[in-house]
Amino acid sequence: MRIRPVHIVFSCLIAAGFTQSAFVVRPAWTPAITGISASLPLEKIKLPTGFSISVFAEVQNARSLAMSANGTIFVGNRDGDKVYAVKDENGDGKADKKWVIASGLNMPNGVAVRNGDLYVAEVNRIHKFSNIESKLDNPGKSEIIYDKYPTDAHHGWKYIAFGPDGKLYVPVGAPCNICEPENPVYATITRMNADGTNMEIFAKGVRNSVGFTWHPVTKNLWFTDNGRDLLGDDVPPCELNTAPQAGLHFGYPYCHGGFVKDEKYGDKHPCSDFVKPAQNLGAHVAPLGLKFYTGKMFPAEYHNQIILAEHGSWNRSKKSGYKLSLVKVDAASKATSYTPFASGWLNEATQDVWGRPVDVLLLPDGSMLVSDDKADVIYRIVYKP
Repeated sequence: MRIRPVHIVFSCLIAAGFTQSAFVVRPAWTPAITGISASLPLEKIKLPTGFSISVFAEVQNARSLAMSANGTIFVGNRDGDKVYAVKDENGDGKADKKWVIASGLNMPNGVAVRNGDLYVAEVNRIHKFSNIESKLDNPGKSEIIYDKYPTDAHHGWKYIAFGPDGKLYVPVGAPCNICEPENPVYATITRMNADGTNMEIFAKGVRNSVGFTWHPVTKNLWFTDNGRDLLGDDVPPCELNTAPQAGLHFGYPYCHGGFVKDEKYGDKHPCSDFVKPAQNLGAHVAPLGLKFYTGKMFPAEYHNQIILAEHGSWNRSKKSGYKLSLVKVDAASKATSYTPFASGWLNEATQDVWGRPVDVLLLPDGSMLVSDDKADVIYRIVYKP
């Protein structure tokens, strides 16, 4: 009989006085839903008729979402130090398993997947975990493909995604509320090759973008931008922008929302020098992740329309945001309306908040995932007529 190495190890340990019962082999994964989320008041979330919401997975400080070809969902952190993976293996609409892919990282907010490789963004560097699907139980050490971004924690967490051009897009927020940084990489969206080479600035004047996507037809970049603070409750608006080409400037720190002249830097350049937002959003709503709906589950009116997450205000006298919004875009790629899609995480009467939407992701069946870093869950929204 062939004796395997593990049997030799157990034999030696038993001989030393240990018993086999002390050596329980534990899986590298844990259950994705444990019941901790059972008390969440999902019934308070208001959705259009026919839509419903449920918990897909429990993930602490769930932030950015990315999906592999095999349906594994990767989840970034901002307040934590980990990157997670969750997967619905039995197809019942709820994740079954959860893995910790990496830990000890510095605000690993951004995650992206390309050709089977997982990319993770810390504040100042980008990791790559090759062939991640084959080693969820033991991802091993990552490869650092780029490590020259600034180390500022202020607006330093990053959302990342691959564009139609195959390049990895990486924002660099302003290291302040309002300032005129000397380093030109601040307040931009950059892009690079998948191996980390040829980093370049794609868009300028972007204070803090933590979400972007591409139009399914035109392939133009659309991104959210968080407006500056301390100008009052209702000024300036946060922004939804579109960049049909590289090299455009979107106003920061000179002009906000396309019409608000900055009180400190506004005299240096008029608002007419810059690209106006495609849609001004609510003031201080903190828009983050967004996607064009391209699935077949939702009604036709949602096709190729934007659903974006508003994380919610932090310094407004009366809170705003804390919801999902729908921005409709016409055939000419012009925003035509901005309305609520899902709300109820904020009790407007009491100003109590129990959840904060962060990112959105479409599943192959047309349902939609939404991460929430306050409730520590990922939701799944479905439509049934």
